[in-house]
Amino acid sequence: MSPVTLMVARRVANGRYNDFINWLHEGEHLATDFPGYLGSGVLAPPPGDDEFQIVFRFSDERTMAAWEHSASRRAWLKRGAGLYAQPQEKRAIGLDAWFGNGLRQPPRWKQSIAIWLAFFPVSLAFNLFFGPWLADFSLVIRVLLSTLALTPLMTYLFIPLSTHLLAPWLHGTDAARLDRRPASIGKL
Repeated sequence: MSPVTLMVARRVANGRYNDFINWLHEGEHLATDFPGYLGSGVLAPPPGDDEFQIVFRFSDERTMAAWEHSASRRAWLKRGAGLYAQPQEKRAIGLDAWFGNGLRQPPRWKQSIAIWLAFFPVSLAFNLFFGPWLADFSLVIRVLLSTLALTPLMTYLFIPLSTHLLAPWLHGTDAARLDRRPASIGKL
């Protein structure tokens, strides 16, 4: 079975920013108690926008379904009523989690560039900050430690951010339509 990612987009209700942020963190904490939970993250919107991207990852469809249909999650969603508008959600498996967006997959060369644009600066920063401390280790240990540190950061934060920021280029004109279409990919 493959890990499953649930991506949720929510716009903050006017004047409810602090309550919304607290509610999001409560939801992340709630998910940690469920078997199969692999991690989650919140991507803040760029300046001038109010749509947050929330990512939950579970080991498989079954474990995600248990969380989605739990009484504690329903109670959490009920507590969040009025804190957000225009909820959208999408499930993805594998690379679809980064490039799907409910649209046709972009060409592999564009996917490669989006991943590289995320990976290069993060890898460079890691090596600038931690390279001197890792210099005495063998190559295998250095690569092991860097990939252990960078893989979760890339998977949950930087590649989703890169693909979100590059969506108009990745998907061409379809991305502009995606931002304007009604919440057809699911509603919580």
